[in-house]
Amino acid sequence: MAATGSEKQGEKAYYVSTPIYYVNDAPHLGHAYTTVAGDVLSRWHRQRGEKVWYLTGTDEHGQKIMRTAEANGVSPQDWCDKLVEEAWKPLWEHLEIANDDFIRTTQKRHTDRVQEFVQDLHDKGEIYKGGYEGPYCVGCEEYKLPGELLDGEGEYAGQKLCPVHKKPVELLKEDNYFFKLSEYGDKLLAHYEANPGFIQPESARNEVVNFVRQGLQDLSISRSTFDWGIPVPWDTKHVIYVWIDALLNYATAVGYNENPEKFDSTFPADVHLVGKDILRFHAIIWPAMLMANGLPLPGKIAANGWLMVGGEKMSKSNLTGIKPQDLTSHFGVDAYRWYFLRAIAFGQDGSFSWEDFTARYTSELANDYGNLASRVAAMVGKYFGGTLPEATAAGEAEAAIRDGLAKAVTEADRKIGDELDFQGGILAAFDFVKQVNGYISDQEPWKVAKDQSEEGRARLATILYTAAESLRAVAVLMNPIMPDTSQKLWDSLGADASLGALADQKVQEAAEWGKLPAGSTVTKGAVLFPRLEEKPNA
Repeated sequence: MAATGSEKQGEKAYYVSTPIYYVNDAPHLGHAYTTVAGDVLSRWHRQRGEKVWYLTGTDEHGQKIMRTAEANGVSPQDWCDKLVEEAWKPLWEHLEIANDDFIRTTQKRHTDRVQEFVQDLHDKGEIYKGGYEGPYCVGCEEYKLPGELLDGEGEYAGQKLCPVHKKPVELLKEDNYFFKLSEYGDKLLAHYEANPGFIQPESARNEVVNFVRQGLQDLSISRSTFDWGIPVPWDTKHVIYVWIDALLNYATAVGYNENPEKFDSTFPADVHLVGKDILRFHAIIWPAMLMANGLPLPGKIAANGWLMVGGEKMSKSNLTGIKPQDLTSHFGVDAYRWYFLRAIAFGQDGSFSWEDFTARYTSELANDYGNLASRVAAMVGKYFGGTLPEATAAGEAEAAIRDGLAKAVTEADRKIGDELDFQGGILAAFDFVKQVNGYISDQEPWKVAKDQSEEGRARLATILYTAAESLRAVAVLMNPIMPDTSQKLWDSLGADASLGALADQKVQEAAEWGKLPAGSTVTKGAVLFPRLEEKPNA
């Protein structure tokens, strides 16, 4: 699914990126977690009325992919093509990811520009030839420092293991080309100090700062023991190290050395979303490369935590075996998009369980939110024939709702749009949903309806208008997170006919009270969050 932000001439796009994902296998919950977060952030800024560019894609070079393809009896390119078209792109469409571009590192628009970038560094004296010997993790595609390695046990006894993949590293010795990364430590530290929000969360920032303070080593930027990669332009016996190749996608995808107008109006990224295990590449190597080539640095590197399943990090290698589709088929796509951002503070590790998802779905989505929408639509239908009445008898209770909405919108906009606190923003909106539920319980419209006097009818109309107008605002706030559900609610309120498309509603304007006009046709549509069936394979 593709979407673009508003095209305001001369305005820099709010540029959000995910990591480009390694295509040695199908995507899992961790990949989807980061991509949904980026999608929610992008949609939020679109609903601020901003020009937005959201990039995702796939990383398709390197030794790990070459070995995976060989194990499956196909060429690396055929393996990548199959995975991208049959697994990655279909999942993002399924999850309603509204990315503006999908970059593949085997595309010519990328490979040519990577060679040009690296050639520029070479011409500037930033690259030299040397030798390297050390422990290498094929899974990470990274040389490891001896102090990082774990002692193997059991079948790996006597071997040194990668701390991420818990598998033995390989001792490699190669003649490589090196980037003078060691010369950028002080410049990086100065940038971190001048821009304290550059790396988030703070724990991640502290880790990076401490690592750089220990001193940086020059970085091997080529490999010569295999050929699945982009050739080094001045020495084609070498291929460019996959991480140098991969990081440059953030520049090549938006027109580096090819489309200056697009590049200048998009680059650098405002937010790079990354997993914490690849933080150092993005917070150290990437900005150093940009400094070396005189390009501007991104605004923010935001590292999300790991998804834990059964106490283990969610990954392809630990065989936890849960696919996103296993959850969406049971809970629905919108609930899936909501759950991980609601249940886990972005930037921290978080555990997933069916039981927790089920409890939150039932309590917050079905009982609080969905039931509120159903009750309001049913009462407008029962007492006013489905036509939204006018509010003419507002008092202190309604003023409290208006104040609550203003607070919820302000807090959600700040937390999601500025602070990447998705959980805090969602909670702000759902606190308001609970407030509206409490308002209806206190006002008891079913009892007020028994008073057929002019005053009684006016009071009933005011209660139901207040509830419906509150739902109009909630639909706007929840649209970046649960777009399908929000559209259903929007349609049931008759808002599309009276206010226009939901996607055109600005988040900041959600708090403007009275936008849903009296006379709108309110219908009781399908249940927003149906009762869950029995857990699969229970």
